[in-house]
Amino acid sequence: MQRNALYTILFATAVCIICAIVVSSAAVSLKPAQDINAALEKQRNVLLAAGLLEAGEKVDAAEVQHRFDNIRMVVVNLETGEENADIDPVTFDQARAAKDPATSSVAPANRALVQRLPDDVLVYEVLGDAGVEAIVLPIEGYGLWSTLYGFIALDNDVDTVRGITFYQHGETPGLGGEVDNPKWKARWVGRKAFGEDGEPKIKVIKGPAGPPAEDPFHVDGLSGATLTSNGVTNLLHFWLGDEALGPYLENLSQRRAT
Repeated sequence: MQRNALYTILFATAVCIICAIVVSSAAVSLKPAQDINAALEKQRNVLLAAGLLEAGEKVDAAEVQHRFDNIRMVVVNLETGEENADIDPVTFDQARAAKDPATSSVAPANRALVQRLPDDVLVYEVLGDAGVEAIVLPIEGYGLWSTLYGFIALDNDVDTVRGITFYQHGETPGLGGEVDNPKWKARWVGRKAFGEDGEPKIKVIKGPAGPPAEDPFHVDGLSGATLTSNGVTNLLHFWLGDEALGPYLENLSQRRAT
């Protein structure tokens, strides 16, 4: 009886060890492919925000890369608003930088509930014949149930919204999850991000907003998802403000003026 019990324990232990080795090996071997797919998905979302890829448009990896060729990735220091040429934008991991005390700091109190700010962030400049035609900025902040991660694109006037997209969140499907709805995202195009005082003014309101020409600072609220709508407003005001990307946007405006 004892021998049978010992055999069972040893057999179960051996099976567990083998399974652990198999799972670990699979995770390690698949990680490069997962990293490539994650980078590709992020590129797709940058293109979507910039209006260089239509919602629902089916393109392969080669076409995504082709359209991405006119986009310059820039690592920007949040304090100075200047490019940090010492960091390779291809390998820069903003999420990891935000978690490392050596490359981040505690964020000032904010309604977006951002806890830590990386010293540097990755932005995307859409290039054309006349220089920078648009910029795609990283945004993140808390909604109802989760942190929303996405991008907002502004035209070269550093004010007019070209597009917005969220690539990661855990909001309720059919309610806050409607941040993924192409129809809702299309309502952002042509809105204005800043008021005459230079402060972020764009806001997701309760109910419908007017057309951009008549109601430039408001976007339709998400039905039944007031907290997620407020979260989107809060995260935009934070990232477009002085505590985050404000210095970079100011520098960009000055370069455009000259």
